[in-house]
Amino acid sequence: MTGWRRRSASAALAVVLDQLVGDPPNRLHPVAWLGQAMARREARAWSDDRLSGVRHLGAGLLLASLPTALGCVAARRAGGVAAERALSVGVVAMTLGARSLDRRAFEVGEALARGQLEQARLLLPALVGRDPAGLEEGEIARAVIESVAENTVDAVLAPLFWAAVGGAGAAAAYRAVNTLDAMVGYRNDRYGRFGWASARADDVANFLPARVGAALVALCSPGGACSVVQAVRRQAPSHPSPNAGVAEAAFAAALGLRLGGTNRYGDMVEHRAELGDGRPAAAADILRARRLARRVTFVSAAALAAPSLWQQWRRPRSSGPSRGVR
Repeated sequence: MTGWRRRSASAALAVVLDQLVGDPPNRLHPVAWLGQAMARREARAWSDDRLSGVRHLGAGLLLASLPTALGCVAARRAGGVAAERALSVGVVAMTLGARSLDRRAFEVGEALARGQLEQARLLLPALVGRDPAGLEEGEIARAVIESVAENTVDAVLAPLFWAAVGGAGAAAAYRAVNTLDAMVGYRNDRYGRFGWASARADDVANFLPARVGAALVALCSPGGACSVVQAVRRQAPSHPSPNAGVAEAAFAAALGLRLGGTNRYGDMVEHRAELGDGRPAAAADILRARRLARRVTFVSAAALAAPSLWQQWRRPRSSGPSRGVR
């Protein structure tokens, strides 16, 4: 099996593993360890300039990818190709968050379905960074759906894309970039310069996965495929993020909703352009968004597995030893 087929097959297996097991507790999760280590480094090395931010990004990339590379080498020496592949599948699964994303969206949706608005507000920060205080049902539903759309790229498609391109090391490096963007990639007084490199790296790393994601959303919503294409072309550029706008516009059009609007982040208020031409989001639409995200995840896994399965199917089968004439 060639390298890219092997990497793609491993990525598909990682989706299965993530669905079966999900994320471990934070105290055991390598991504949480990375975040803690980078927070400590930031406390020591922060400086209000871009060069310091570039160094911070480089340190995060090294911390994520070097142990992965060394682990794969050690696994191959100790147990051969099978052991290396098993480790790669496990590493890629750790970079995914499909099951945990679905679970958190489910919990908020269930709270809204039971009329527990305050509980939904308490659960919302696990999905989004905006201030949940005072949000009503429709605004909470919109926040959840926007998070499901964006994180279907960030926590599913992008890690899979980079795993297929460069293996477990590339997936780990992507997760470092995405984690650092979530930590320091803000346009404020503290991070405007220091977080610039992490934010730009995340934009670059997610550029292709976001557009692949929009295509998959269209594929998984054949009745609304044209609407998805039009929304991505016309409306996504108005979003402040070059990639989140693509994902959110695609989901909005596929679900027949209107996303975007006013978001509050602490003392900062951000007014975002509307995405989609449908009705405002409601609590029941959270389930529809979750189902769409699951379809996109499963179709992407099937596409990754297909080249390897096709090669296996086409491989000539041994007919066994010939009997000959005695």
